[in-house]
Amino acid sequence: MTAARNQALATQARRVYLEALVRGMTPLVAAIGLGATQQLSQGAPHAVMMARRDAVQAWHKLGPNWQMAIVGALRHAAVHGVSDNAREHDAGVQAQSQKMSLVDDSTIEREITSSRLALVMMDRATWEFTDLRTRMQSLESHDDLEPLDLLRAHVIARIALDAWTRVGLDVNVWQLLHHELHEEFAQLISEAYHETNRWLIAQKVLPEVDLRPFIRRTAQAAAAATAAAGAPPAPAVAPTPAPVASGLAPLTVPSGSGELPRSRASSQADEVMAQLQRVLARHVPGFPVAKSQVSQVSQVPARPGGGKPSLAGLGAAPAGRSGGGGGVAAMGGESGGARPSLADAAPAGNAVSPRLLGAIKHAQESLQRRPGVALSSAPGSSGADASSHSAPRALEEIGARNQAFKQVLKQAASNPAERATIEIVAMMFQSILTEERIPATVRVWFARLQMPVLRVAVSEPDFFAAADHPARRLIDRMGACVMGFNAAQANGPGSERASSDALEREIKRVAQVVEAYPDTGRRVFSTVLTEFEKFLDHYFENENQASKRGVSLAQQVEQRETLAIQYTIELRKMLSEVPVQDGVRDFLFHVWADVLAVTAVRVGAQADVTKSMKRAAADLIWSASAKSSREDRADVIRRLPPLLKTLRDGMSHAGLALDKQDDHVRQLNNALAAAFTAKTAAIPQERLDELMDQLETLEAMLPEDIDGDTHVDEMLVRDLSGHESDGMEVVAEGGSAPTPAMVAWARELQVGGWFMLDYRGRNEQVQLAWRGLRKQLALFVTPKGRGVLFSLNRMAAFLQAGLLLPAQDEALTVQATRKALAKLDADPDQLLK
Repeated sequence: MTAARNQALATQARRVYLEALVRGMTPLVAAIGLGATQQLSQGAPHAVMMARRDAVQAWHKLGPNWQMAIVGALRHAAVHGVSDNAREHDAGVQAQSQKMSLVDDSTIEREITSSRLALVMMDRATWEFTDLRTRMQSLESHDDLEPLDLLRAHVIARIALDAWTRVGLDVNVWQLLHHELHEEFAQLISEAYHETNRWLIAQKVLPEVDLRPFIRRTAQAAAAATAAAGAPPAPAVAPTPAPVASGLAPLTVPSGSGELPRSRASSQADEVMAQLQRVLARHVPGFPVAKSQVSQVSQVPARPGGGKPSLAGLGAAPAGRSGGGGGVAAMGGESGGARPSLADAAPAGNAVSPRLLGAIKHAQESLQRRPGVALSSAPGSSGADASSHSAPRALEEIGARNQAFKQVLKQAASNPAERATIEIVAMMFQSILTEERIPATVRVWFARLQMPVLRVAVSEPDFFAAADHPARRLIDRMGACVMGFNAAQANGPGSERASSDALEREIKRVAQVVEAYPDTGRRVFSTVLTEFEKFLDHYFENENQASKRGVSLAQQVEQRETLAIQYTIELRKMLSEVPVQDGVRDFLFHVWADVLAVTAVRVGAQADVTKSMKRAAADLIWSASAKSSREDRADVIRRLPPLLKTLRDGMSHAGLALDKQDDHVRQLNNALAAAFTAKTAAIPQERLDELMDQLETLEAMLPEDIDGDTHVDEMLVRDLSGHESDGMEVVAEGGSAPTPAMVAWARELQVGGWFMLDYRGRNEQVQLAWRGLRKQLALFVTPKGRGVLFSLNRMAAFLQAGLLLPAQDEALTVQATRKALAKLDADPDQLLK
């Protein structure tokens, strides 16, 4: 009797879920239509606007048909189940690929699009789905939901996508509307889960969900269940309540969590890692499920200057392997007093077969002996010329040798997981080494990292789960810095060639240091990543001829603006209880604080000129206070001309135009005249002396650490247009209102990346050369040395409008992983061959 009642409750719960989805489709379609129409009002290049217009027209024509198709498919699936047409189609494609060595691109794109939608849906509905799944397991007495259960988000995503193509909407329309589609479907399934859970609770089905049995079952049986089903795990498995139950990369932070929004680039990188995890779980028996590395990654320093991991604890380089030369010794010498190594934060590694480790070592030594000689000693040539001519030959040799070594390494592997790891790393590096936007001379050194990366990948499963693994981040940072090189810049004369040579030398040094410490896992990658970031700061500030003047100007702007804000804050505190005319207060806060900051930056805080400006502030405060005696008034009149001269000198020093100076002086004269007739109490002499002492030591009163002061962040971007100069343009307008995700993306942009900037009638290549200490300012430089300064929100606005486009759609290793997934989708048997 109880079993029959439970089955009836489960059936009714599925009806509640289905009706919630069907009801929600009408507002979903309406919201997507509204979002599509709004896109037409946003500024964009002509080609994008035409594509948007076509997409909106197609949507308004076929959107209602799509809604009816989805509702029909949902009702059919609820009665007859979900057919596995997609899997049958994939099998047909794979069989065809074995005959023709081709793969249907539309199949790959459909699976990627479906996975992205499912991941976004589960990101929003993780906890509701977890509770609902547990309740349905209790009612139906199953270990887990079926892989193609209608309750799973990836099944809903597949139904939506199949209906999309069935009614005649193409993938281009989906891509243009994907923000609206993702948001609305996430909201729809979250509400459907919530309504079903609420109904089940009303029926007294597990009012309090105990997740501990669920976590243990998932951790122990996920791989077996996946293999038995023959399908990828549902995206829902990823964000379970405990890290031990998760086999996928961390996803976008849920709203309301208090964390910053995730950028689209970060979310897409996590999606690629999650898809790779599913492919490995499906096709590779016993492949270790990686745990989320969020807490560990947060310990890796994002910027230099905050301490670095030490190479001192990595052990001495093996004899005959000191490829880094003096660089390795120098790094070891600098490590004294650094913070403890990140080795303590690294996850426990897998046991790797000694035979495979020996084969990796042999392959690495072979690469060190052959291509390095070809690059450094080309006969009849020297320097960069020799490298540029010999690099293509070296790459060809590396490609042939890596292919041969791949088979040797697979024979040395002791289990399917190791063979799959060798294959995926080889695919990733094949993509990296054929990336034509990276100079061949740099790709040769990237090739030298393949074996160290393989060594890390076979011992640390999170290399395939976390897009921000130190090894991945290192390759991504170096690749981003050279992605904008062109032949003229890399081989051109003078300063351009010298700058590119310096960057290539650093990449060479990084590769040699990684080679010199083969047994240290992620520690050496973390260390050299931190050092490479320190190098970039020094490089753009001191070595790169195109950027160093602009960086110096930008640093002065940030220092001046920050000081002006701090001076204003302290002046407000000092005058909070002092009776001073409002006109004088406004002048001190809005004008004189900036004058003090400019003077302190240019000549120093303790210079005589700066002290005279501070005395002028004290004299002005005294002059503007109430004057009841004839002697005080006469004293004001006597001291006023030199005071006004000092004020004008300071305003001129700060760059104020003469007409603005006249306006300020006129307002001050009015305030001083009002002070003559004021009935308020005069400022006591003791209080005036105290104010003067505070002004003299104003710098000592400024807070040393303002990193948590959001008020300073808001004021720092008030108006930078006055800093425009011959060598630096300030972007004060343009773009479109940025979303929180765009602001998050702008905040993530890292020094060294290349972009195309459309500004003031020019569409040109620029490189991000400097980020302010507070990430509120960013400087881009052109190859000819002109700087373009952005505030954070203005940069996000340009990204939103497509006026600032990155040279890379995604990070180098993420792109390489995506290409590897495409190959595996065509022929998954490659993993185990």
